[in-house]
Amino acid sequence: MSTQLGTTSPHGELFRRNPANPILTASDWPYQINTVFNPGATSHDGETVLLCRVEDRRGLSHLTVARSPDGVHGWRVEPKPLLADDPADHTSMWGVEDCRITYVAELSAYVISYTAYGPSGPCVALATTEDFQSVEKLGVVMPPEDKNASLLPRRVNGEFCLYHRPYAGHDGRADVWMSRSQDLRTWSSPEPVMTSREGAWWDAARMGLGPAPIETEHGWLGVYHGVKQMAAGPLYRAGLVLFDLDNPAKVIRRSPQWILGPATDYETHGDVPNVVFPTGMIHDEETGDLRLYYGAADSCIAMATASMSEVMDYLLQYG
Repeated sequence: MSTQLGTTSPHGELFRRNPANPILTASDWPYQINTVFNPGATSHDGETVLLCRVEDRRGLSHLTVARSPDGVHGWRVEPKPLLADDPADHTSMWGVEDCRITYVAELSAYVISYTAYGPSGPCVALATTEDFQSVEKLGVVMPPEDKNASLLPRRVNGEFCLYHRPYAGHDGRADVWMSRSQDLRTWSSPEPVMTSREGAWWDAARMGLGPAPIETEHGWLGVYHGVKQMAAGPLYRAGLVLFDLDNPAKVIRRSPQWILGPATDYETHGDVPNVVFPTGMIHDEETGDLRLYYGAADSCIAMATASMSEVMDYLLQYG
């Protein structure tokens, strides 16, 4: 059955916001913070785990674990960060931000891709964990300026594949590229994957891949953020993309419309208004639902849901 965007939510979008939104705010934290947003998401020991970007009262960000039995309610927030700024490290002395989480069965571990921030600019770093209690840092893998890194859960043609978003200062381009690696430490030169559309499109200004793509029979299903520059400032929305299973640098489907954009008060008002920024997604195979976790207005965390069948029916319409 094909899903029409106008019939799926009160805001005419494919993903439906959870009635409990926002599901996490600064008031849920066991220590004083400014805001919480842009979480990586996964499942561990039968619970939903979010690794949340937390901005402290200095203005620096760190990553803290929150756990829930159902992914919506009953959150337990750790009393200290899992990953934080390191004054002795030039690459992360100004904080760590916007992680994505990928469970890699080959490693029996979760790989955390995140943005480390220092005087040279944002760069991509990796770390691994088995339990979200401790981490092993693999270090910086993409030099500044680069961010929005997302790792596929298995090797393709013998190599790990990492999407990321280098910034080309000479022309202001900020598109999605991919690099490949045998060991998660040494990476190939990036190859182009997906570019911002030109003109008045909703994703014309810049873009970046969100959560780690999910493997389906039709391809790797991904969610990305796109930005349109408006007179009042940038407007962040989310779209869908499908990458080829055997060549994940190849886009085979891409949604022409956004599937989630700022519409509620918690998305349109905050430290950075008019932002929906997806960074975590979990496929609940029992219900068939996709749970999309996102930062709203750089101030809180929200969740929206769509069925996998609805999403694939919609996306497969477009070449």
